[in-house]
Amino acid sequence: METVLLSTSEQDINKAAEIIKNGGLVGMPTETVYGLGANAMNENAVKSIFIAKGRPQDNPLIVHISDMEMLNVVAREIPALALECAEKFWAGPFTMVLKKTDKIGDCISPNLDTVAVRIPQNKVALEIIKLCGFPLAAPSANTSGSPSPTSPFHVEADLMGKIDAIVYSDECDVGVESTVVSFCENPPRLLRPGGITAEQLREIIPDIVIDKAVLAEPEKGKQVASPGMKYKHYAPQSEVVIVGGSREKAA
Repeated sequence: METVLLSTSEQDINKAAEIIKNGGLVGMPTETVYGLGANAMNENAVKSIFIAKGRPQDNPLIVHISDMEMLNVVAREIPALALECAEKFWAGPFTMVLKKTDKIGDCISPNLDTVAVRIPQNKVALEIIKLCGFPLAAPSANTSGSPSPTSPFHVEADLMGKIDAIVYSDECDVGVESTVVSFCENPPRLLRPGGITAEQLREIIPDIVIDKAVLAEPEKGKQVASPGMKYKHYAPQSEVVIVGGSREKAA
């Protein structure tokens, strides 16, 4: 496959949107990390994400939307507390797990009745979603398990020849994935740390629960509701030295 390299010009942003509309995959910037955008409503396009990344089939994808109106397309039974968090943290590095509508297929959330969804802050990402007119599935644009890409050069090094296009823009502002919180239980549960801290969340959700998988490996065979909870992440292709000592001394 030939991977087209695009700029952030109006013409190229429109081209990126057209590629996605036609079922293709586009590496694109967000404020967290570079994402691999595809039509979330197109089952074949979503399947191609898993193939390009070598991603395990039971690892859920995050759906990216451009506004609150689009949220109602993918999610239902949205609690008031979730809307309060959306008002505070969207657009931004914050993902909510909510009950999904029938518009979201099993490829997005395998064997789950939920969907992980967020509004990205990056202007290029928002413009592409708006031009498409539908939600995008957009996991990190890298080979599954390897460090997340924070520049288009990282995407090129990892996925060149495996995806349709890469949009070349600035490095990502946040540099780590979004924080994921499930609102499908009471109190809400923090599933993955990220760009929004637990301290920030406690200002709105004082009794938020930290999922066990944040600090330890989840139970074998357990279905997870968020990416980043089950499989190895951020593994560099180089020697790693672990230095022993207390947390206090390390800090």
